[in-house]
Amino acid sequence: MKTHKDLNAWQKSMDFAEKIYKLTENFPADERFGLVSQLRRAAVSVVSNIAEGAGRYSSREFAQFLYIALASTSEIETQIILAERLGYFKLGSKDILNDLETVRKLLSGLIKSVKTKIN
Repeated sequence: MKTHKDLNAWQKSMDFAEKIYKLTENFPADERFGLVSQLRRAAVSVVSNIAEGAGRYSSREFAQFLYIALASTSEIETQIILAERLGYFKLGSKDILNDLETVRKLLSGLIKSVKTKIN
């Protein structure tokens, strides 16, 4: 039987959360309880909601957790843009936003798949 760890969306979200942790290591110390905490919490929320939803009994519950994960990606995007505007890092290659977009697409595809099972 497959688990949440077999889901591509979970795997890419886990990779993304790791990148967020590494990215925020160099933020100013006074942001430790601000943007660092918020970004890390939101990134962990994405991967955790995928896992929790996959462990639920029904597809309807799973879809709800996936929607929460998807909403967290918008929160992350906003925080990344703010951090860049504050000069905490440069979005020159935009790699982190590209990775976030990949996670969003995978979540959207998974939501469609799960919703098909509901209907």
